[in-house]
Amino acid sequence: QNPVLPGFYPDPSVCRVGADHYLVTSSFEYFPGVPLFHSRDLVHWRQLGHCLTRASQLSLVAAAASAGIWAPTLRHHDGVFYLVTTNVSAGSSFIVTARDPAGPWSEPIPVAQPGIDPSLFFDDDGTVLFTTSSDGALQSRIDVTTGQLRSEPRVVWGGTGGQYPEGPHLYARDGWYFLLLSEGGTEYGHMITMARSRSPWGPFEPCGRNPLLTHRSQRSPIQAVGHADLVESVDGRWFAVCL
Repeated sequence: QNPVLPGFYPDPSVCRVGADHYLVTSSFEYFPGVPLFHSRDLVHWRQLGHCLTRASQLSLVAAAASAGIWAPTLRHHDGVFYLVTTNVSAGSSFIVTARDPAGPWSEPIPVAQPGIDPSLFFDDDGTVLFTTSSDGALQSRIDVTTGQLRSEPRVVWGGTGGQYPEGPHLYARDGWYFLLLSEGGTEYGHMITMARSRSPWGPFEPCGRNPLLTHRSQRSPIQAVGHADLVESVDGRWFAVCL
């Protein structure tokens, strides 16, 4: 049944609210930015619109081909949808929020943390972590209402040695924190790796079965598989969406 979204839909990120799944992808130099989709079964997706629909949200004046918006992450917490992404042509990451995923989405809240491919993690104690890709997974505590950093960013895991460790996503399950990375570059060496720790700050232990997902050196007609995000379905099964 793959691909579930054929065509130009790279770097997917997914979250679930009840029985509803929502997915966003990169949009690069195109406007409006960040298409958003809805599904009940993770197979059939319907586009609800875009998250960045106003010039005040998305400046692409300096965006060359394949620049602009890179690798958004979509999360939901306490009735609010949070979209974080980087406009590499403007040199900054930012947060936009909405009560309804179909919009309207807020004005951008800038976040002064280096790196690309930002992700948010809401911990049970109320801490919110902001993770970007900068020589590995660079992480800090953040105030999501203001974008202010509450701790000095530091690299918590550098990956398994593949080039360009990016697309970090943090998850929690059964007392463990799991950190997912995309390594190898968006090309034939692309792969998904993961590590775990008892603390979101590490030290992180790489999975002994890394890479968890890749088509590198395989004779598959589908290549460059990577840049994933995970979601737990209503029935407790876990799924990945990937490039």
